[in-house]
Amino acid sequence: MGEPRSQQFDNIYYGLNLEAGVLKLAPIGLGWKTSGADSILTVSAEEFRRLQWLRVARNYQLRIQVKNGDVHKFDGFLKEDYETLRELSKVNYRMGLEVKELSIKGWNWGKTDFQGTQLLFNVSNKTMFEIPLSQVANTNLASRNEVSLEFMQPEQMDEDAQRGSAKPVHELVEMRFYIPGIVSVPLGEGDEGDITLQETEKKTNVEGAPEKPEGEDPEDEEVTEEMSAASVFHEIVKEKADLTQVSGEGIVLFSDILLLTPRGRYDIDMFSTFLRLRGKTYDYKIQYSTVMKLFLLPKMDDIHVMFVVGLDPPLRQGQTRYPFLVMQFTKDFEAEVELNLDKKIEKTYNNKLEEKYDTAQYEIVSTLFKVLTQRKVTIPGTYRSHHANSAIKCSMKANEGYLYPLEKCFLFIPKPPTFIPIQDIKSVTFSRVAGNTSSARTFDLKFNMNSGAETQFSSINREEYKNIEEWMKSKNIQTNDDMNEDSMFAYKALEELADSDEEEEVIPVTKRRGLPEPMDLDNEDESVDEDFVADESESDVAEEYDEEYRGSQTSSDDEKRVERPKKKLKASGKTELKSKSEDVDKESSSKGKEVETAASSRKGKEVEAISSSRKGKEVDRVSSSKKGKEPEKRKPGPKLPKS
Repeated sequence: MGEPRSQQFDNIYYGLNLEAGVLKLAPIGLGWKTSGADSILTVSAEEFRRLQWLRVARNYQLRIQVKNGDVHKFDGFLKEDYETLRELSKVNYRMGLEVKELSIKGWNWGKTDFQGTQLLFNVSNKTMFEIPLSQVANTNLASRNEVSLEFMQPEQMDEDAQRGSAKPVHELVEMRFYIPGIVSVPLGEGDEGDITLQETEKKTNVEGAPEKPEGEDPEDEEVTEEMSAASVFHEIVKEKADLTQVSGEGIVLFSDILLLTPRGRYDIDMFSTFLRLRGKTYDYKIQYSTVMKLFLLPKMDDIHVMFVVGLDPPLRQGQTRYPFLVMQFTKDFEAEVELNLDKKIEKTYNNKLEEKYDTAQYEIVSTLFKVLTQRKVTIPGTYRSHHANSAIKCSMKANEGYLYPLEKCFLFIPKPPTFIPIQDIKSVTFSRVAGNTSSARTFDLKFNMNSGAETQFSSINREEYKNIEEWMKSKNIQTNDDMNEDSMFAYKALEELADSDEEEEVIPVTKRRGLPEPMDLDNEDESVDEDFVADESESDVAEEYDEEYRGSQTSSDDEKRVERPKKKLKASGKTELKSKSEDVDKESSSKGKEVETAASSRKGKEVEAISSSRKGKEVDRVSSSKKGKEPEKRKPGPKLPKS
């Protein structure tokens, strides 16, 4: 074994840094530094616990695990550096260099393990991948057996200052684990929610069922609680990723703040470089560097005030993105807050923060956001509505809200928050405000953007038209009035219908469709039959109802009178009736052309009325005139020949 010595390696990357540096291994420890950095990363040799060698994406990696559980990773070693590092570890640190094999099966099922701040996914007792829990921005139970991990965006990471030039990168943003089963977790003396990995591993077997050693006294058993394996995993990730509350380190904590977007009540814990947003389901860690815009806007009810925080990149809940946080405060609610400040924080922010605040809560929150994020808070400008408000009540699709015309933009809140910069507006179109639509109570507003996109707001009170139009003209925004012909015609027709008191002629359906008009039985005089010659003494009513009616007179002397048979006939009278009917037929046929023409011209009205149980209007008239009287029973008349 040789003497301890120092060795230097070039082009070595540390952790997730994109810039390579120089690594120097010495008997007292190690040091790493990039060419442009002033500070040096150092680790004492007394802290070394394990040295590992493994294959990674950037050639080979030297992994050093220290006693407090942290892991330092150095990438960029060549394959031939293995022998040199193994000798240095023996000589300088008196420990071996362990070769760690990785699983390359490509399976998506296995076991998870927590080592310090690392989450390991193992397949067949070999590590497939690792997740640094320090990069977990949020974790939540997506379902009963599913846990999702959301990672920080490249702009959110604390190591931005050490990364050198900001280059576009592609990084993982979310991962989900399906964890079935139920486990029994012992309840300690502390809070029931205090769950550690060691407790869970000791009390569960491979299948996730609790182990019961033989011969154990039931009274000595610890009190346990059954939880889903996914819930246990979720709690461990929150603990290891430092997503729970850290007491004594925050500047201030605001409890039970109402957020309209995303909907719910959250606790806001503000630190020097980030804030934590904690709800019943979701917990977020938001870097102040991601806050792009701040708005403090009064609500139209004069009771509430809304504070809007614009984020880039936006907040994520599954597939939903929230680029704006909309908080609502009661205007008259005052709070007394003491800040946990140290000299370093006061120096960083040039003594802009006070140690104690006793004023309206929305003023305290907006002041802290302004100082910690170093962003300007935008308030309403010169615009005033018809009722002297700073906003216009309107709707965006099916969502009601408020549109705020500000000095450099338009902002619609609360849902969905929509930001429209004035410089990106090509023109604004007003709908349903011109022509004959003076009776309309509302109008629409459409923004035509330079990119070709369109954003429309509807149900705006007509009283606001004059003020908003004048304000837009003062901002040199091109405005147009859009009124299509169909809408103008519809509104004009409605107005004419409302103002007109005259009755309009109703055109029958048959006439509108060009169909033949139905026959009117009431107006028999409308069509005159020129060929028909009737006797002056002839009467339709008499012919039909008079029992003494003898029929039309003929010039022949041998013409016989036809007697009407009685209503009730005996069996012997059937032959007589038949013979009389034959005589009537002969008599009708001898009448000649006049009777035949008359029967055909009248279209058989009398015959149809008798054969169809008096369906015509003549029968109705007679029956109505004799209403209340018992009609007389008449004998059936002779059958007339069909025309």
